[in-house]
Parts: sequence; structure tokens; C-alpha cells
Amino acid sequence: MTEAAPPSVWLRRLKIQEFRNLERVDLALPREGIAVVGDNGHGKTNLLEAITYLQTLRSVRGARDVDLTRFGESGFHLFADALTPSAHEIELGFELATKKKKLLHDGVAPKRLSDGLGALPSVIFSPRDVELVGGGAGERRRFLDLILALTSRRYLHALQRYRGALAQRNSALRSAARGRSTEDGVSVWERTLAENGAIVMRERAQWVESSRSEFTSLCERIGERGEATMCHHSAFDISDSLEDDLAGELSSKRANDIRRGVTSVGPHRDDLVLTLDNQPLRVFGSAGQHRTAAIALRILEGGTLKRAAGAEPILLFDDPFAELDAGRAERILDLIQESGRGQTILVVPRATDIPSELTKLPRFRVRSGVIEAEAA
Repeated sequence: MTEAAPPSVWLRRLKIQEFRNLERVDLALPREGIAVVGDNGHGKTNLLEAITYLQTLRSVRGARDVDLTRFGESGFHLFADALTPSAHEIELGFELATKKKKLLHDGVAPKRLSDGLGALPSVIFSPRDVELVGGGAGERRRFLDLILALTSRRYLHALQRYRGALAQRNSALRSAARGRSTEDGVSVWERTLAENGAIVMRERAQWVESSRSEFTSLCERIGERGEATMCHHSAFDISDSLEDDLAGELSSKRANDIRRGVTSVGPHRDDLVLTLDNQPLRVFGSAGQHRTAAIALRILEGGTLKRAAGAEPILLFDDPFAELDAGRAERILDLIQESGRGQTILVVPRATDIPSELTKLPRFRVRSGVIEAEAA
């Protein structure tokens, strides 16, 4: 008896209005997905960005909501009808005048906007992912924060409380440096930072530890000859006393932090360290090695989302194989296929850029923000 294929997220219909250069898009999407072909600058990546926005409630490219609104319009609107794996409708609008966004999940607004995070599970593979490896520690912290915020409410709430307390302590530090407040205005935030910072650090470290061996294996199977590893780097031991250790360090660094005007310890200083044969990939890795490690991280992200959602996430490919040889691209697709590739949305500048494994996807073309199915 053949084992049933795992369920997968199916974005059945997508509507986009006034988002970047996409004026009006209304797509019915088959379960297997689509391949979109079009010259650069015509809206291919904007399509993928709109889909990821419905999961993360923000731009995957770091753009402000006001900059996502099509020029001259009053806001943008996104709508998805999806099986995730149960049927849901997700609707999100942004109003330029008030700079507010409104989210509806099956017609109901969640109590907090952040409660809608992760409603449309997807993972995007893009050439820009090399910044996860070659960029600063902040890139890798954001990677961890997004994965864990999408899959752990405990992490999301701890991260929100930590960031709020951090902003307040930093403000109090600057005020104390100008003589406008005392150290008490600084110390009052330290217990909140310690409590929530310990949760953030523990969950980051647990995810990294549980994914380490798979990261090494993925890099090897994609084609990396050296041994790739990753570890969570922190100034603190992830022990039972972590909360007290963090609180003690915040207290001992308080005077120095007042002079500098910034909080010098905590999870906002941690890093996800990637190495190849014990050398830091960020410094010594080639462009190809950065790309291999970045793709491995995205595959790990997809697996994490799958476990949380109970279904294969949508795979969004933003011409990710452009600088890879055919053999390596094929191995990557084989690795993704092993766990049961879900709905796939691929965008490329030329039809010849579509990997052979994905040539059967229904073909669409984008020109000046208009997306239409190609004639069969």
C-alpha cells in the first residue's frame, strides 16, 4: 500500500490591488503552481512579495508599507483563498492616509495584528539570500526571529516584549546620560528584558541545535566538499540560570550603557555562526559557498514551517538557480522533492531559465504589472 502524500498548502486564488506596480491581479492557481516569465522590472518579484506579505505582514525586502503602495493610489489590498490545509480566506489592506493596515481572517479581524502571522505558510528562495550568509549578524537574527515567530506564539510574544523593553531601556539610558533621569529609570526595564530575553535565546539555541546536523547534510548533498556547520553564538551559557545571568549582566553594565546610550548585552547581540571546515563562511566563503549555505537555510525554514502547519508550505522561487550549474540546481530540487514538494510558484526572466524539473508548471507571462496565462 502506497503512503499518502503529505498535505500541502494550496493558494487557490490570489487578488492584488495597487501593490507596487501590480494594479489589478486576479489569479486562479492550480495545485501544482505556476511558472511566471517576464523581463526584470515588470513585477515578477512583486508577485512573490505580495504572497509573503500575507504570511509575515511586512515586506520581505524590508520596504515600508507606504512604498509598497502603487504610485498615486490611496493604499493596497491583498486577498487569498487558500487551503492551509483547511480552507481559509485571508484579506489585508493598507491605507496610506492613516498608515494603518487591517487584516481579516475568514472575515474576522484578529485581536492583535500579530495574531495573523503565519496564516499563509510559504518560503521564498532568492538570490538575495546570500546576505543571510555574507551579511551582518542582524540578517541572521532576523532569519531566526521570523522562523520562530511564525511557528511559536511563545517566542513571538517574548520577542515583542523584549523589543519593547529594549527600546524603553535605551531611551532611559539616553535620558540618564543627559541628567534628565536616574539609574532607576533604566533598571526598571531589566527584569522584563531578562525574562523575555532568556526565552528568545533558549528557543533560538534549541532550533539551531535541532537543525545542525541537517544543515551539514544539506550542504554536503547540494555539492559542498567541506564540512559546513552552524551554531548559536551568545555571550551567555544557555543554562537554567540564564534569566538571572542576563539580569546580573544588565545591572553590571548599566553605568557603561548610560555612557554609551545603548544596551550592550542581550539576544540582540547574538549571532548564527556558519562555518566551513571551521572557518567562518561570512569571511572566507566564496559566492557559490554562500549560495549553498543560504539554500540549505531556506530548506530548513521550509521544514520548520511544515512541522508547525502540518502541511508543505508554498515554495516561492525568485530565479534562485540563475547562478548555479544545472547539476547543483537539480540536486536542490531533488532535496526539496524528498519531503514532498508543495505548490510551487517560480518566476524567471526567460523560459530557458526554468529548470527541467519545473517545465510542466502552467506558464504565465508578466508585462508591466499585468500577469496573464500563456496560450497552450
